[in-house]
Amino acid sequence: MPRLQEIRRYPVKAMGGESLRSVEVEARGLAGDRGYAVVDDDGKLATGKHSQRFRRRDQVFEFASRTTPDGIVVTGRGEEWPVPSGSLDRALSEAMGDPVRVLPETSTPYFDAGAVSLVGTASLEWCREHLGVDADRRRLRPNLVVETSEPFVEESWAGSVEIGAVALTQFKRIERCRMIDIAQEGLSREGRWLKTLTVAREMFLGVYLDVARPGRLTVGDEVHVLG
Repeated sequence: MPRLQEIRRYPVKAMGGESLRSVEVEARGLAGDRGYAVVDDDGKLATGKHSQRFRRRDQVFEFASRTTPDGIVVTGRGEEWPVPSGSLDRALSEAMGDPVRVLPETSTPYFDAGAVSLVGTASLEWCREHLGVDADRRRLRPNLVVETSEPFVEESWAGSVEIGAVALTQFKRIERCRMIDIAQEGLSREGRWLKTLTVAREMFLGVYLDVARPGRLTVGDEVHVLG
């Protein structure tokens, strides 16, 4: 029986995140996940790629966010700031060479696609063995890491997936981008994973899921796949 190995949350989009023992899952996704983002004057979100919504600002990966009893805190370059705050906005603007602010999500979701992202441990191990890369799960920025024995089995979970009190439904496979190769969360630059993954698996690794039934997740919860 697969079990939930790790829960990861990212209070500020694209920054380093936090590993949790337990978390509430809402219809939107993990409570507090990507509730804030670094936004420039054009309304684009700081991340590791360019698109209509995003602007590539690799400096954002030098910072990390975590939740404390007093609220969200960002650390980076030897300093710490509360979220939101003018001092944080000034520090990020200086780091990025452009005026930016940390803003809460409003009507436009800060997620890339699905509500919850998931990857299996066997899929990561396959990448280590067959692609010869540092397939650390932090490079993928997943919400859930599930212990699995078969590589990419999570891509076959087409029905409902129940983890603890939460029910999820598969939304789609995740197409990866250059973000999996850049330095982040204490990891050095990899530089090879995306290229080898493109050849081996057309850039796909992990899945996005939607929330069918909110509830609480705890590390160690069993994963039941209902066809």
